[in-house]
Amino acid sequence: MRLMHSGFRIRTGIALAALSAAVFTLSAGPAHAQEGMSKNGTLVVPIHTSAGEDAGTASFKEAQDGKQLTITVKLKNIPFGEHAVHIHQNPVCDAPDFKGAGGHFNPDGKQHGMGNPMGHHNGDMPKNISIGENHTGEITFKVDYLSLTPGAANSVFGHSIMVHEKADDMKTDPTGNAGNRIACGVIPAAQ
Repeated sequence: MRLMHSGFRIRTGIALAALSAAVFTLSAGPAHAQEGMSKNGTLVVPIHTSAGEDAGTASFKEAQDGKQLTITVKLKNIPFGEHAVHIHQNPVCDAPDFKGAGGHFNPDGKQHGMGNPMGHHNGDMPKNISIGENHTGEITFKVDYLSLTPGAANSVFGHSIMVHEKADDMKTDPTGNAGNRIACGVIPAAQ
């Protein structure tokens, strides 16, 4: 009887240690994300699927003159085909549908799509990403309408980057008929 009681205490202790480690990992996540800015000024944001799988990264690097932002998206574990990538308003990636991220980042109050005569959202990207049969893909965007300047109206800090299930048609307001949100990364607030 005493042996069973000891075994119970050991199993309970192991379970509590595992739970403590999990809570520490979750609470340490956002702080670690805010330390994502490298010494060369590149901000790297992890992207995850709604199931929590690693879906790759988005890297943000501003030109020295501050007039252009380079965004490099490297994806994996994403379905084959063309997919829209957008910057969304809120720094929230809440599975399973990522709806907490809100709509596209749009501080200028424009309509959706690079081909829209009314102008495009700041969160719209000029191309779709192509994912190969190996479920990976990479694209680099160079844009002059987003920045890494803390506090600027067009700063990506404090928003999210989203991958959609379909391609963006570059004109249909408000989403480009890009379909559901399938992967997301939180872009932390500037420190």
